[in-house]
Amino acid sequence: MKKIQQVPNVLGKYYTPLILFLMSLIMFSLMFGSVRQKQVTYKVGQLSSETIRANKTIENKDETKEKQKLAMESVTPEYTYNPDVETKQIEYVKTIFDLVNQVNETAEKQYNEKKSSSKPTVEDKLPMLKSNFEKYSQNDIAFFQSFPDTFYEQLLELSSSDLTKLEETSENTLKTILAKHIRNSTLQGEKQTAKEMVQYDEFSSQEINLLVMIFDKAIVVNEVVNDKATESMKESAKNNVLPVMIYQGEIIVREGEQIDSKAMEKIKLLGLTNQSTSTSPLLSMLLVILLQVVLIGYILRHSNQEVRVKSVTLYAVAITVSVLFMKLLYLFQKDNLSNVSLLFPAAFGSVILYMFLDKRWGLLMGMFQAIFSIFIFYNLAGTTSLLVISLFYMFSAFVSTFLVNERIGVQLKEAFFLLIIMPILFMAVLVIYQGFNIGDSRSITTLFISTGSGLFSFILSIGLYPYIELLLTDDSVIVLNELSNPNQPLLKQLLEEAPGTYHHSMMVASLSANAVAQIGGNSLLTRVASYYHDVGKIKHANFFVENLPDGAENPHNFLLPSDSKEIIFSHVTDGVKILEEAGMPQFVIDVCQQHHGTTLMKYFFIKEQERNPETTEEAFRYPGPKPQSREAGVINIADSAEAAVRAMDHPTNDKIKDFVHNLIQSRLEDGQLIETGLTLDEIAIIEKSLVDGLCSTFHSRIKYPKMKSEAEKMKQEQEERGI
Repeated sequence: MKKIQQVPNVLGKYYTPLILFLMSLIMFSLMFGSVRQKQVTYKVGQLSSETIRANKTIENKDETKEKQKLAMESVTPEYTYNPDVETKQIEYVKTIFDLVNQVNETAEKQYNEKKSSSKPTVEDKLPMLKSNFEKYSQNDIAFFQSFPDTFYEQLLELSSSDLTKLEETSENTLKTILAKHIRNSTLQGEKQTAKEMVQYDEFSSQEINLLVMIFDKAIVVNEVVNDKATESMKESAKNNVLPVMIYQGEIIVREGEQIDSKAMEKIKLLGLTNQSTSTSPLLSMLLVILLQVVLIGYILRHSNQEVRVKSVTLYAVAITVSVLFMKLLYLFQKDNLSNVSLLFPAAFGSVILYMFLDKRWGLLMGMFQAIFSIFIFYNLAGTTSLLVISLFYMFSAFVSTFLVNERIGVQLKEAFFLLIIMPILFMAVLVIYQGFNIGDSRSITTLFISTGSGLFSFILSIGLYPYIELLLTDDSVIVLNELSNPNQPLLKQLLEEAPGTYHHSMMVASLSANAVAQIGGNSLLTRVASYYHDVGKIKHANFFVENLPDGAENPHNFLLPSDSKEIIFSHVTDGVKILEEAGMPQFVIDVCQQHHGTTLMKYFFIKEQERNPETTEEAFRYPGPKPQSREAGVINIADSAEAAVRAMDHPTNDKIKDFVHNLIQSRLEDGQLIETGLTLDEIAIIEKSLVDGLCSTFHSRIKYPKMKSEAEKMKQEQEERGI
C-alpha cells in the first residue's frame, strides 16, 4: 500500500494526465463493445442467436408504398347523380309512343282519303316511322335505333288504347326506377325490378316483352363515378399515409425467433448485413470522453498537487467501477430481464465523491454515468427504456448530493429518504409518463427493481464508507476507534509513565468531545486527539505537576524559569515527534502542536521578569501555531480549564463557572481562537458544556454529617407517606 501511495510522488506532474489517459482508455474499451456493429451473417429461415434491434432510424420505403397502395385502393369512389337522366329517358320513350301514334294516324288518314281497298300494313308503316327519326338529334336517333324492327312492328300492331296503357305503364315504372341512384353495379338489378313490377299486370306476353325491351333500353345509369374527385381522394389518402419508419432500438427479430423475409428486408435496409463498423456512435463516444476530461481539468485548475492527486484518483476509480458495473448488467440484460439495468446503484458513486471531495465531483459523476449509460446500453438506443435508464441514473445521483457533507452513518434517515424513497417516486413518474398503469405487473416489477438500486446505494454507502475513508484519510472511523483503545501502545505507555497526564487527557477528551458534539463538530476525532495531546510529557513526566507523587517536591523549584520553560515547551515538540514516528493521523499531530497555541506561560514569565526585567513575553509564549480548527480550539480551552479546576481548593459551581468564562474571555482577547472559525454562539455553547462537565466532576464533596441528616430526613418523609 505504501508503495502505491508513493506513485504520485514518483510521477509528479505526469500523474494526473496519466490517470486521465488510463481512465479514458478503460472507458472507451468498456463502451466500444456495446456500440460497435457486430459481424454477423443473417439468412432467411435461420433462428436469431440474439435480439436484433435497429441501429438507426430509417424509413422503410417499400412498406410505405405498400401502405399507400392499400390506402388508395380502400378509397370509396366519388359518384355524381344526374337527375336529368330520368326526364330524358322518359322523354325518349314518350317520343317513341308519340311517333307510333302519329304514324298510325297518318296511315289511317291516307287510307281514308284514297279509299284504298287494303289498309296500310305494318311493313308500310315502319318506313314512315323511321323517316320521322331524321328530325331528331344524333343521340335521340341512336336511342331509337337501339330497338330492333320487330319492336316497332309489334307496337304498330297495337290498338290505340293498348298503346296508351302501355305508355302509361312504362312511364310510371320508369319514373319509379329512374328516381333511384343507379350505378353500373346495380343497373341489372333495377331492370329486373322493373320487369317484376309489370309481370303480374293485365298485359299479354307480347306486351310484357315490349315493356321489358323498353326497360332494357330506357333504364340506364344515372350515377357515375366522378373520376376527378375520386382521384383527388385517392391522392389525399396516399398523402395521409405516414411513412413506415424503423426506429433506432426497435426489435426486428427476438432472440430464438426465425428470421422471415420481411425481417430480412429490414436487416438489409438497416445495413446490418454490412461488415463495416458505424462511426457515428464511436465518434460521439470519443467526444463525450474528451468532454469529461475537459471538465475534470476545469475543476482541478486551481487545486494544489495533493488535492489534485486525491480528486483525480478517486473520481477515476469511481467512474471506472460504475461503468464496469453497468457493463456487467448489460451482459445480463435479456428480453426477459429487460429491467436488470435498473439495479445499478446510481447514487453510490456520487455520495462517495461528494463526501470525500465536494458536491461538484458528485454532480460530475452523476452526469457522466448517466451519459455513459446511453453507450453501454446502446442496444436500446431510440427506445423509451434507454431514456428511463439514463434519467433514473442521473436523478438518483443528483438527489444524493442533497445530503449533508458528513459521515453518512449519522444521517441515516435523510440517506434512506434521498437514496431510496426519492428514486422510487421518480421511477413512478417515469412509469406514468410512459402510459403504463401503476398497478399492473410490469410497473410493479419496474418499481421493485428500482427499489433495489436505491437499497444497494444505501447499503454500499454505509457499509463501504469506513473502508473508503480508511484508504483516503488517516483519521477514518476505523483508525480512530483503534487509537481510542486503551491497549494502544502509546496510551499504555502514557498510563504507565505519566498516569496523571493520562487521567488528565481522559478528562479533556470527555469534556472536549461533549462540547464539540453540541456544535456539530467531529466528536470522535476530538476525543482521540485529546487522548494524545499531551503524549510528549512521557519524556519528562515528573516535571509536570499532575504526575508528581503525593508529598514530592516540585522539581521546578530547583530550576531557573528559563529552564523550566524549555522543559514545558518541549512536551509539545516532543509530542509531535512521537506522534509522527507512530504514524498518527495528521489531525492528532496538529492538535498536539496547537493545543497551547501561542499562549503565555505566565508563572515562569513573571518569575523570570523578577530576575531579568528586560524579559519579553515572546520568549515565554508557546511556539504555536494557534488552533486551526473548531475542534482544536475546544481542546485548547478544555485542556487549560481541566488542569486549573483540578488544582482548585474546594471548587464550587460558581468558581468553576467564573473561571471558565474568564479563561475563554482571556483567550479571545489574546487572539488564540481567531483562526478556529468558532462563532460567538458556538463559544457560548462550548462554555456551558465545559462548565457542566467540570461541575459534575469537580464539585465540592458534601460533609458526611450533612449527608446523614439528609438521609434521616428522607427516611422520616417516607415513613409519613407510609412507604
